Amino acid sequence: MCFTHVSDPGDPRLSDYVGLTDVELRKSLEAEHGLFLAEGEKVIRRAVAAGYRVRSLLATEQKATGLADLAAVCGGPAYVLPAAVAEQLTGYHVHRGALAALDRRPLPSVTGVLAGARSALVLEDIVDHTNVGAIFRCAAALGVGAVVVSPRCADPLYRRSVKVSMGAVFAVPYARMTDWYGGLATVRAAGFELLALTPDPAAAPLGAVAAVPGERAALLLGTEGDGLSSRWRHEASRSVRIPMDPGAQAAGVDSLNVVAAAAIACQWLAGRAVMAG
Repeated sequence: MCFTHVSDPGDPRLSDYVGLTDVELRKSLEAEHGLFLAEGEKVIRRAVAAGYRVRSLLATEQKATGLADLAAVCGGPAYVLPAAVAEQLTGYHVHRGALAALDRRPLPSVTGVLAGARSALVLEDIVDHTNVGAIFRCAAALGVGAVVVSPRCADPLYRRSVKVSMGAVFAVPYARMTDWYGGLATVRAAGFELLALTPDPAAAPLGAVAAVPGERAALLLGTEGDGLSSRWRHEASRSVRIPMDPGAQAAGVDSLNVVAAAAIACQWLAGRAVMAG
């Protein structure tokens, strides 16, 4: 398949790519049309390899030649635009030179996504798309089996999440809760111990929580700033923390940001899964 040259940012064939910096517009448009955006050649190729159907491919003139093979096999129309036109269309400089609009797939149920997992992350109301994408990358890199997101958590398939995750959102199975209030009961019923990650000094240090043979653990991560809600902390089997250096508090540091905490916790979960057999 050859690229079709387009010079008008108002061309209706490019409607999937309008206003990519307008979060509310994109949420509405993507929900209405059941699509998401992948940015950059590597991420687009990973989405295609994961089986997502390509609605269309867009490339700037500088990048089109290197994407000819992808345009030939992606299954959707492929458009090439001058960089300035791409910027008018999307609202930002498309420095990676490639975007693809892809169809979403129905998400599995929470029970379904946990069925084959030994470990899981459960994200409560994490609203920053960059943080969600980075957490998925941690989960993929360190072997976490599944991710469950609360109803108000940021969309893992939002363009920024996908980009920051480097396509890890396509590799880690995930599901979205339909009920925040009672959602953790479903995770517990799937056979997981619920561990609330918190900076509370009264919580058990990660290294002091012994693994139980055959145990499956779900680590709860809270929203930026406020952390886990009191309800979710109460619902957990126990609270755990990442030990801070004794001098950290004097420096005004009592916790890590959610992505750094997730990376450490995922490494701990991986070791715990090995010990639990």
